[in-house]
Parts: sequence; structure tokens; C-alpha cells
Amino acid sequence: MKEFETYILPNGIRGIHRQVRSGVTHCALVVNAGSRDERRGEYGIAHFTEHALFKGTERRRAYQVNCRLENLGGELNAYTTKEDTTLHATTLRHDFSRAVELLSDVMFCSTFPEHELRKEREVIADEINTYKDSPSERIYDDFEDLIFRNSELGHNILGSKASISRFTSADLHRFVERTYTTDQMVFSSIGNFSAATARSVAERYLAKHAATTREYERQRVAAYEPFDLRLARHTHQAHGIIGTRGYGITCDKRLPLALLINILGGPSANSLLNLLLRERYALSYNVEASYTPYSDSGIVGIYFSSDHDHASQCIELIEGEVARLGREPITPRRLSIAKRQFVAQMAISMESNEGYMLGAGKSYLIYRDIDTLEEAYRKVMAITSEQLLEVANECLGSLSRLIYR
Repeated sequence: MKEFETYILPNGIRGIHRQVRSGVTHCALVVNAGSRDERRGEYGIAHFTEHALFKGTERRRAYQVNCRLENLGGELNAYTTKEDTTLHATTLRHDFSRAVELLSDVMFCSTFPEHELRKEREVIADEINTYKDSPSERIYDDFEDLIFRNSELGHNILGSKASISRFTSADLHRFVERTYTTDQMVFSSIGNFSAATARSVAERYLAKHAATTREYERQRVAAYEPFDLRLARHTHQAHGIIGTRGYGITCDKRLPLALLINILGGPSANSLLNLLLRERYALSYNVEASYTPYSDSGIVGIYFSSDHDHASQCIELIEGEVARLGREPITPRRLSIAKRQFVAQMAISMESNEGYMLGAGKSYLIYRDIDTLEEAYRKVMAITSEQLLEVANECLGSLSRLIYR
């Protein structure tokens, strides 16, 4: 039996299901539409729309949307990224059809009433303030804006208070009509029932909506220009990100880069930068490296926080370690440990049925396929030190810096 069964509804929505032994069911509608799909003057509308989807439909008021699953002990939630928006629900097994009906109603029949939008603007304004009060989160947005400046990826997801104050119900309807097309949707589910059952429920509630097709293409990102910027934020600590562009999500070199970044500054205590900055020199409590791929590009960022007097030394040590990865091949023993660690992290993350379902939905949206853990294991174990040396030289040579002081 395949780990996932797939199907396509008559209106073009793709479906994916995994059967597991559990009394709990998870499902999601993943849409290939995010802040990257905003036009000038719309910055923040993708995230605003995600919030507004819960504020009433043609047959439900906001209170009824919020209570439909919660009264049953379930959950309804959503999130927006640069390139996708996801609505997801968790219920007991016998409430699966109720969850799908609600996702369908919210996705396709939301009305965006003006009186609800007025209230939600205040909620999002508070969310924006929360980010501004957190330099360790705000710096990621500022860094990504600079890395992708003059590109659709070069503006933050939340937008600004000024921009969200202008959005009307008509604006949200136009954004949904342009971007939430059925050819750009995947319905992902996981639970203790067959793919045939999942498909039957999806056909009942999702296939009744008319087929729609996206009529635009995303623009390619602008050329990358390295920068070195210090901003006065008057924080108790210095916060910094050192990084660059990375490979897009369909590039064959994406997995070697992900492994290399995990070695450099992944979540484990034995990452190179944690051993260097925290354990050896005691300069930073928090240092981590991340790699986020997008459809045609990506971003590599190394974040650290430290005492203001130690920031320059942290930068020097980080950039020295990055340079060494481009000069010296990783030893066979270190590479073997890193591969086993990376695969184990992937396996542990898949222990969450909800996380596995959401990841599979996005993977099927992008690749029209899903790797099993065994397939991912084989790909990781085939990576060589020469490949890591190659991606280090290709991706980590032109570094940019953003420092809060």
C-alpha cells in the first residue's frame, strides 16, 4: 500500500490522503497564494484575507464559523506564508465531514463583512506591534526585505498599519478571485479511514465549486546585491543576521544545502556555530542557521544575539566558519553523523500527524509528489562531501549583514 493515495477532483483540486490508526483526523486546504502574489498597494492583503476568512460566510456568521468545530472539541486554524495560504482543521474521526464542509464554506463562500473587517484591522495592528516589540523576529523580516528588494518576495507578510487600514471587502474579494483558483489548491488529509472515503467527502463539499484557473505568472526575483547595514534599535542586546540567497525549492542542490545549513547551525547542540560561539567562547546564548526555499529562489540566514561589545567578534567567528566550509571538505565521520542526525530530525518531525499532513499537502502542491521517509533517507545518505563543498562555494560566498544595535 502506498503511504499516500492521491486523486484529482473534477474542478482541478488535487487531493492527498494517508490512512493511520488514530481517533483524530487532520485535514487542510493548501492554496498556492501568499504575500508574493500581492500587487503594489496590496501589501498585507494575503494575511488580512486569511484572517477575514473566519469572519462570516454566506450561511454562517463569524461566531458560527468559530464555534462549528470548537463546540465538538476540534480546532480550525490558518496561516499565511510568502507563497501559500493554508486552512486546516483537527477533529475526531467521525467529525471529518463536518471539518471538510466548514473548510469548503470558509474558502469559497466568505463574505468579508465590513463591520468585521473594521475590528480585524485592530487585531492585525496589534500583531504588527508584537513583531516590532520582538527584535529577534523583526530582524528576519527586515533582512528578507533587503535580500529580495525590488521583488515580490521583498515585503513582509503582515503589511503595515497604513496598508491594512485601506483594505475593503471588495479588495479582498478581488484578491481571492485572482489568486484562490482551484488549479492552485491541494486538499490534504490524514486519518483512520480510506482514501476512497476521503475522496468521497471531498467530492461532496469541494467539487461542487466551479473550476477556476490562474491567469498570471509570478515575476522572477530581482538580482541579488550584497549589503552591510547597521540599524539603531536601542535593544538590550545586539541582534544580527548574516546570510545570502539560496536555491529554489525545485533545485536538485536544495537537499545538500539544507544538510550543510543543519551542520552549520541547526537545532542540535552539536552544530558548528553553537559549539563555537556558545560552548567555546561563551559569546552568545542563541545562534542558529536556517534555509528557506521558495519556488525560484531561497534565503539562508544565520541569526545571533549577543552583548553589544561581542557583536563584532561573533560576526568574525561566524564568517570564518562559513569560509572554512568552502575550503575544507567535511570529514567522512562528521558527514556520517550529520546525515544520521538530519534523517532522525525528519523522522521525529513526521511523528506529528498534523505536521506530516501539512508538509505532504505543500509538497504535493509544489512537486505533485511526496517522498516517503525511506526515499528521503536514500537521498540524504547519497550526499557527498564534494557536493557540500560545491554548494558552500556557490551559495555562501557573497554574504550580507544586518545588525541591530
